[in-house]
Amino acid sequence: MQELLRVSPVADEVARRFQDAGHRLSLVGGSVRDALLGRLGNDLDFTTDARPQQILKLVKGWADAVWDVGIAFGTVGARKDTPEGSFLIEITTYRSEAYDRSSRKPEVSYGDSIEQDLVRRDFTVNAMAVDLPGRGFVDPHHGLDDLEARVLRTPATPEESFSDDPLRMMRAARFAAQLDFEPAPEVVAAMTAMAERITIVSAERVQAELNKLLLADHPVKGLRLLVDTGLADFVLPELPALRLESDEHHRHKDVYEHSLTVLEQAIALETEGPDLVLRLAALLHDIGKPRTRRFESDGRVSFHHHEVVGAKMTRKRMRELKYSNELVNEVSRLVELHLRFHGYGGGEWTDSAVRRYVTDAGPLLERLHKLTRSDCTTRNKRKAAALARTYDSLEERISALQAQEELDAIRPALDGNEIMQLLGLRPGPAVGRAYKHLLELRLEHGPMEHDAAVAALREWWAAQPQD
Repeated sequence: MQELLRVSPVADEVARRFQDAGHRLSLVGGSVRDALLGRLGNDLDFTTDARPQQILKLVKGWADAVWDVGIAFGTVGARKDTPEGSFLIEITTYRSEAYDRSSRKPEVSYGDSIEQDLVRRDFTVNAMAVDLPGRGFVDPHHGLDDLEARVLRTPATPEESFSDDPLRMMRAARFAAQLDFEPAPEVVAAMTAMAERITIVSAERVQAELNKLLLADHPVKGLRLLVDTGLADFVLPELPALRLESDEHHRHKDVYEHSLTVLEQAIALETEGPDLVLRLAALLHDIGKPRTRRFESDGRVSFHHHEVVGAKMTRKRMRELKYSNELVNEVSRLVELHLRFHGYGGGEWTDSAVRRYVTDAGPLLERLHKLTRSDCTTRNKRKAAALARTYDSLEERISALQAQEELDAIRPALDGNEIMQLLGLRPGPAVGRAYKHLLELRLEHGPMEHDAAVAALREWWAAQPQD
C-alpha cells in the first residue's frame, strides 16, 4: 500500500479521467507485482477497456508527452512530470494475442473485461490488477499466493500460454533470474517439451529477454533453466555445448560450470552497476574450447587458440541475435584477449609487453582486468593467490607506465602528414607501412624524441625496396 500511495497522485489522476469518460482503468502486471515486493519504480503499466484512439484522446492534454509507437498492439505511452519526478506510463487496451504456427508476430484482438485480459498474461504473479481510483484488488489466478511462495505459474495451462507466445518460456528464465523465483514443475515440463517453438520468435525479441536475464541479480539461475530445458539449444547453443568439455587447468570441473562461475565472479567485480559487455564476455569466453579440444600423447587435454576461435564464434552468435556492431566488437575482442595475461609466464613483464597489452585492450582495459581476474576458478588457494599477486603486479606496472608515457593514447612521434612530407610520398599503402613501423618502435622502446623518430623513419625507408 505504501508503494501505491507513493504513485497515487499520478495514478488516481489519470484514472479519474478514464472514469469520467465511462471507462475502467487498472494498474496491472509487473507494476502490481513490484508494488507488492516493495520495488515499484516510476514506470507504471495500466490496462483499460478503452480502445487505443480513446486512450490517446484521454491522455492528450494531461500528459507532458505522448507516443503511439505501440498503438498497433493496443498500447499508448505517456510521460507525466511531477515535483517528485517523471513517470513513464503505458496504457493498454484489454487484449488477447496468439501466434500462428508459422508467424513471428502476435495477432492482437481486443477484449472487454479485465478477467479476459489477465488470463492471457504470462505468469500469475503478473496477472494481478488494482482498480483505480477505488483500489479494488483483482487476482483471479491466485498470483498473490504464488508471489508469497516465490513460484512462477501460468494463468492458463503452460502449453496454452507458451503456444500463444513462445517468448514466455524465456521470460520464465528471466523472472527466475530477476526475482529469484522457482518455476513450477509443470512450467519446466512445458518449456522442455516446447523449446523448439522459440524459433518462431524474432531474434530481436529473444535478444531483449536474454539481456534482461543477464543483467538481473541472479543470471546463472536463469541460464541454468535455459540449458536444462533445452531452450539454450536454440537461442545460445554454444553454452550447453560446454557441458561435456573438460577444462585443461581444472579437470574436476567442466567448462560449463567454470563459465558460470566466471560470470558470477565478474559480477562481483562490477563497480558501476550491471555491465552487459563484461557479463557476455565472461559467459562466452571459453566457447571456442569444444572446437579446439585435442587429446595429447601424455594424456593431457589441450585447447590451443580457443580464444581466437571463440572470438569468431562470439561474433557469429551475437550477429545472429542482432546485437549492435559496437557490442559485437567489444565482447568478441574481450574473448580474444582473455588469455593474453597468461601468455607472459610468471609475471616478468617488460615495458614493451605492458605497452602492447594496454594498446591491444584499448578502452576495454578495465573490463579485461575484471575478466582476467574472474577467469581464475581454481580451488587451490596458493595458486589463486599467486595469480592474483601476478595480476596486481601487472596493474601496478600499467599504472606506472601510464603516468610516464600516456599509454591510453599511444601513437608514433610522427603522423601521416609528416611521414609523407619527409619521404616525399602521396597517400597510399607505403604511408601506412611507415606509420606501423614507427608504432612498433614506440611499443617496443617507449616514447621517441622527434629527431630520433625522423632518423628511424629515414633508416627504415632506405632499407625498403624502391619500385
